Amino acid sequence: MPLPERNQEWPPPAIRQEMRLYDQHGAWYAGDPDRLADVYGGNQATPRVGMDPKGWDRPITRAGGYLGRMIRYFWATPTPAGQSRATKLHIPIAADIAATSADLLFSEPPTLKVKGKKGQQRLDAVMHEAGVYGTLLEAAEMGAAYGGVYLRVGWDTTMADYPVVDALPPDAAVPEFNSGRLKAVTFWRVVHEDDRSGEVWRHLERHEKGRVLHGLYQGDEDHLGMQIPLEEHPSTEGFAEIVDENGGFDSGYDRGLLVHYVPNMRPHRTIRGTAVGRSDYAGVEPLMDALDETWTSWMRDLRLGKARIIVPEVYLTTGARGQAASWDPDREIYSALSGMLPSPNNPNNMITLSQFNIRVTEHADTSKSLISQILRGAGYSVQSFGEGGDGQARTATEIHMQQNRSYSTRGRKIGYWTPGLAWLSEAMLAVDHEVFGTKVVAERAVVEWPDGVMPDPEAMGRTLDMLNRAQAVSLDTKIRWVHPDWDEAQVQAEKERLRDELGLTVPDPATLMETFIPDATGED
Repeated sequence: MPLPERNQEWPPPAIRQEMRLYDQHGAWYAGDPDRLADVYGGNQATPRVGMDPKGWDRPITRAGGYLGRMIRYFWATPTPAGQSRATKLHIPIAADIAATSADLLFSEPPTLKVKGKKGQQRLDAVMHEAGVYGTLLEAAEMGAAYGGVYLRVGWDTTMADYPVVDALPPDAAVPEFNSGRLKAVTFWRVVHEDDRSGEVWRHLERHEKGRVLHGLYQGDEDHLGMQIPLEEHPSTEGFAEIVDENGGFDSGYDRGLLVHYVPNMRPHRTIRGTAVGRSDYAGVEPLMDALDETWTSWMRDLRLGKARIIVPEVYLTTGARGQAASWDPDREIYSALSGMLPSPNNPNNMITLSQFNIRVTEHADTSKSLISQILRGAGYSVQSFGEGGDGQARTATEIHMQQNRSYSTRGRKIGYWTPGLAWLSEAMLAVDHEVFGTKVVAERAVVEWPDGVMPDPEAMGRTLDMLNRAQAVSLDTKIRWVHPDWDEAQVQAEKERLRDELGLTVPDPATLMETFIPDATGED
């Protein structure tokens, strides 16, 4: 299917529901108070109240926010009239959730293994030189926030001699799925925008099986407009040299796309039947909103709780003509006037101290409860965020039990990431062979994931010591237990080093045969 030619609405109306969720979850992920106010309508003169809580039929206004909202959101309330500054406070728990999700998956990266030795060496080199493991961390964080992420394999022969991998957010893509699998996708980005004329230029990049197409469009804020030559803009003129008469080129990967979609979690609870994933924030947006309101109220108590002194007018020092009276807090002696001395019948002459209580315990307990509900709703244990601990050292088993919910969520996400990483190895090796001419065979890797919890060295040492004293474990098993990520060559090298250091000798196989196997005469 070629790139769109007619002046159509953009983004397409078919993904309107997804775009609204991306807009909302992207605001929480960014943590920008102004963006949250725009999304929920808090920058308007009056709060938005309507009868459509889900937002399927709410149009997005140009000023920001959704028309009609039945649920009352803190970020939907406008700044009170006469208030000189915005006092709303945002707690970036959404960003913490996304970062923790990425750390659980890729802080200790998985191992990608292919059959061929040369292919394995080249894959390892490309993964490290291209910084793929860092890109995977970025992609996992983005996927947790938006509900999914796109991995794209590409190349730039002027910059590097190996393929590169990009992580692209789903709010800049128009996907096409078939039986839950990505069949084609069109990415877009704004390369030029004129505020005066409203003119918007968009670069579209469409990926199909074995093909990549590029197009440049001149339109407005809501419409794609007409296609213009790629040479018209500096950011796309490089593609004009490699595309054919149909506006594309062969990708070098005939088995599929150079793009893979990794859903965060399925199924989607709001849009049933869709193949896109759901965000970790799905369903906890009101709780995150309430957490911001709680902390804003707490800070308001701090501002109002500042000590203030109210003094009678006679305590003020009158300045020159036209100048206001002033109060000197360091003055020690005042001249007594008739009726000025304080008495039960004349309390107005006394200095009054005004200081309100700061409800620390109430706000702290409310915040703690909300955080616990938010993390549970997102699928994580509070211990994964440094909360709920007693400061005592824990073994790996105890840590895993405390963070059981987090590791259950990690296990579910691994199920979506494993096919993506297997595809990644094949696509990178295919591009490496086709573009850079390396003599490697493109093949899908076997993905091996680490446990996610570092074992306790002390507990492991005690276990190995008991097994060794019981003569129930070999040297080979001990090395593999301590270093489960080592290959066969590393294990054998370590065995040789240990034998040399300990002075161990290996008996000759012929001697063992003569000692334990009877000879032909039947004698021992």
